[in-house]
Amino acid sequence: RFQRNSGEDQGKMSCTAEIQAAFILSSIVTFFSGLFILLTSRLIWRGIEKRQKSKGKGIFLGIVSDDIGHRHSRSLSFQGAFRDRIEMLLSAQTFVGQVLVILVFVLSIGSLVIYFINSTDPVRSCSSYQDKTIPIDLTFNAFFSFYFGLRFVAADDKVKFWLEMNSIVDIFTIPPTFISYYLKSNWLGLRFLRALRLLELPQILQILRAIRTSNSVKFSKLLSIILSTWFTAAGFIHLVENSGDPWLKGRNSQNISYFESIYLVMATTSTVGFGDVVAKTSLGRTFIIFFTLGSLVLFANYIPEMVELFANKRKYTSSYEVVKGKKFIVVCGNITVDSVTAFLRNFLRRKAGEINTEIVFLGEVPPSLELETIFKCYMAYTTFVSGSALKWEDLRRVAVDSAEACLIIANPLCSDSQAEDTSNIMRVLSIKNYYPNTRVIIQILQSHNKVFLPKIPSWNWNSGDNIICFAELKLGFIAQGCLVPGLCTFLTSLFVEQNKKICPKVPWQKHFFSGLKNKILTQRLSDDFAGMSFPDVSRICFVKMHLMLIAIEHKSVCHGYCGLILNPSAQVKLLKNTLGFFIAESAKDVKRAFFYCAICHSDVYTPELIEKCNCRSKNHRHMAGNCTLRLSLTLHLWVWPRKGGGPSLKRKCPFGIVQEVAYISPPGTQGLRISLLELGETLHVLSSTPSQARQLSSQRDSVTLSKVTQPVGGPCQLNRRHTDFQPLVFLYVALVFSPSV
Repeated sequence: RFQRNSGEDQGKMSCTAEIQAAFILSSIVTFFSGLFILLTSRLIWRGIEKRQKSKGKGIFLGIVSDDIGHRHSRSLSFQGAFRDRIEMLLSAQTFVGQVLVILVFVLSIGSLVIYFINSTDPVRSCSSYQDKTIPIDLTFNAFFSFYFGLRFVAADDKVKFWLEMNSIVDIFTIPPTFISYYLKSNWLGLRFLRALRLLELPQILQILRAIRTSNSVKFSKLLSIILSTWFTAAGFIHLVENSGDPWLKGRNSQNISYFESIYLVMATTSTVGFGDVVAKTSLGRTFIIFFTLGSLVLFANYIPEMVELFANKRKYTSSYEVVKGKKFIVVCGNITVDSVTAFLRNFLRRKAGEINTEIVFLGEVPPSLELETIFKCYMAYTTFVSGSALKWEDLRRVAVDSAEACLIIANPLCSDSQAEDTSNIMRVLSIKNYYPNTRVIIQILQSHNKVFLPKIPSWNWNSGDNIICFAELKLGFIAQGCLVPGLCTFLTSLFVEQNKKICPKVPWQKHFFSGLKNKILTQRLSDDFAGMSFPDVSRICFVKMHLMLIAIEHKSVCHGYCGLILNPSAQVKLLKNTLGFFIAESAKDVKRAFFYCAICHSDVYTPELIEKCNCRSKNHRHMAGNCTLRLSLTLHLWVWPRKGGGPSLKRKCPFGIVQEVAYISPPGTQGLRISLLELGETLHVLSSTPSQARQLSSQRDSVTLSKVTQPVGGPCQLNRRHTDFQPLVFLYVALVFSPSV
C-alpha cells in the first residue's frame, strides 16, 4: 500500500513486519542452510573414505569405483586447471585480476553510498521500484553474486570460505536483493554490512601503488578498521532504534538518523557519553554494552598508534643540518638498544667538552621508547634519522657526502649471519654509488665475506675504508697471545672500558687497576718535533711529559699514502702536523705534546708545567701541511771551510723554531747554505754577503740531498759521515727576519 502524503513520499510504502522478516530471514536461512549442506557433505565424504579403507573393495564395488575414479580424475584435472585460473584472477596477480578486485571494491563503496542515501527515509518504509537507486543497487548485487560464485569455486576449504568476513557480507546483502525483486520493494535491512568492505582499502591502495612505505600501509589498515567498525555499528544502531524491539512490536522505537547513530558510536568509542543521543531499545543497549568493551581496545590501541605514526613521521623524517666546521659520522645497520648503548659508551669515553664529533644514526624503523630515552640522554652528540642506507634520498638527508665516515654495524645475534653480511655489503654498495669518496667502516660477521668489499670500484684502503670482523680479531688475539703472553689482556685493557669499581687490597692490584685507566688517544704533535727521529720524540714525551708515544701517522709525499707506523725506526723523521698515538689516561695529558716548545720547555721536566707558552702567541708557529711560513727565522753562521777540500757540515738545527740555516764562510771565501725544508735539503754555494743569503732564503727548491746544484765558485760535495765532522767556529750569530717567505 502506497502512502502518497506528498510529492516527496511518492514511491515509498509502509513495510510490515512480515516484509522485514522476509528480508532478514532470507539471509539467515541462506547462511545456515549453506553451512549445513557443506558440513553434511564433508561428513558424508569422510565417512565414505573411512568405510572404503576399513572394509576394502568388493568385486562389483571395485569395478564401479574404478570407473568412477577414472571419470573423477578427469573431472579433477579439468577443475584443477579451472580453479588455478580463477585463483590467479582473484589474487590480483594479472591485470584483469587487478581490475576485477578494484571494480568489486568500487561497486561495494557505491552500494554503501546508496545505503547512505536511502537511510534518510524512515526505516519502516520500503522503496518501490520507482526509486532510481534500486535498479542500480540490484545491478551491483548481481555482480557481487557472480564474484561470490568465483570465490566459492576457487576456495579449497568451502566451510572456511563460508565463514569468512567477505562471505558473510555477501550472504547477508545479496539474497535480500532477490527478495526485493520478487516483492517489488526494497528495505534497508542489513545493507550496512557493506561497510566491512572498507577493510580491503590497504590492498586496493597497494594495487594502485598509492602507498609504498610500511608506515602508510599500517596507517591505511588502521584507518580502514576504524571506519568500517564505526559505519557498521552505526548501521546496526540505526536499524534497531528505528525498528524497536521485535517482542514489543516497535513500541519503544525512536526516530534517529544515521548521522546521529555515527555520533553515538563515536561517543561510545571514546568512552565519553554526553547523554544527548542514547539507545532506548533493549537490543541497542545490549549492543552498546559489548561495543563499549570493544571500544576500549579500539580506542586504546588503534587511535594512539595512528597519532604516533604521524608524530614519528614528522619527528624523524627531517634532514640533518650540516654545520660548517663541525665533524659528524653516520651510523647505520643494526640500530638497537644494545648496539647503540655499546657504541656510545666506547665512542663517547672522553669528558664533555672534549667531544667534537656528532653521531647521526640512520635507522630503518622508528626507535623504541627505550632507544628514544638513550638518544635524549646523549642529545648533544646524537641525532636519529629514519631511513635506509639503500635509498639515495635518505643518504642525502643524513649528508653522507659531508660525513667524516659511515659506520655499518652488524647484528651478532642474528639467526642468519650470511644474510646479515649480504645486507651490509649492499649498504656499502649504495653508499659508494651515492658518493664514492665516503669513508666506510663495515662490521662483517663471517671473515670469508671480506673478499667482496675490495672488489667494489670505489673501495679505497688509503682513504680509510676498513673492515672489522670480530671473529677474525678473536682468532688473531689467540694467535698473538701464544707468541706474546699477556697481549690479549693488554689490548683489552686499552680498548675496553672498565665500568666495575673494585677496591684493590694488595699492591699489584693497585698498579693493575691504575693501568686500566689508560687508553689509546691521538694528538697532533708540536711542530718543534719536525725533523727529529721517532726515538728522540718518544723519549722527550716519556721523560718530560710522562706520555708513551707508540705510533705516528706517516704521510708519504711521493706516493700520497697516509698510514699508521708503529714504533718506526730512527730513519723516519717527523714532519709538521704529525698525528701521534699515545697510551695515556686522558686527552688533557696528551695535549702537552701539542703545546711543547723547544725554547720554553727545554729545561722543564714536570708534565703539569708544559702548557701553551708565550712565544706561541707571537705567531712563531709552523703551519700545518706543506704551506710556507709567513714569518720565518733565518740563522746565518760564519764558518771556515775544511782545509784541502769543500766544507763538511753537519745538518743541525740549534733551535726548534729555526726554519732555515745558512752557513756562510768569511768574506773572500766560498760559503755554503743549507735550507731545511720539508721536501728535502737544498744545497747552494753563495757569495759571502748575508744580503744574498737573505735574498735566496725565499726559494723553495725540492732538491734532495742526492741532487746537489752546481755552485758559483766550483763543485762542492756534502759529507754526512760522522767521522768527517770538523769543529765549527762561530764568529757571530745574526738573526734576520724574512717577511718575503
